[in-house]
Amino acid sequence: YGQGSSREHAAICPMYLGVRVVAVKSFERIHSGNLINFGIVPLIFTNSEDYDKIEEGMDFQIKNLLGSVKSGEPVSMVIGGTEYIFDVFASKRQRLILLEGGLLNYTKKLI
Repeated sequence: YGQGSSREHAAICPMYLGVRVVAVKSFERIHSGNLINFGIVPLIFTNSEDYDKIEEGMDFQIKNLLGSVKSGEPVSMVIGGTEYIFDVFASKRQRLILLEGGLLNYTKKLI
């Protein structure tokens, strides 16, 4: 993935490119918070060794992402025909923010 800056632009750029999910071995807390604020779901490989099995250009399908974000349960993703498990790297409040599509939508709903 190669992102990790604590600056908001490190999350704004992927948002404008249409990125909706980022799956990595680890996140810095500030960067993952910025992703969440812009509605991008941060996923962490449950087994970090699985990361090295993924190759550029592989097709993927995420199963029940919305349900997993709501419940906090692990996310199942099929990549190149193999199923991998991910954890949503978000607190309960951050999951609510994700379900609203980002912090601005979440805040507007509260007002």
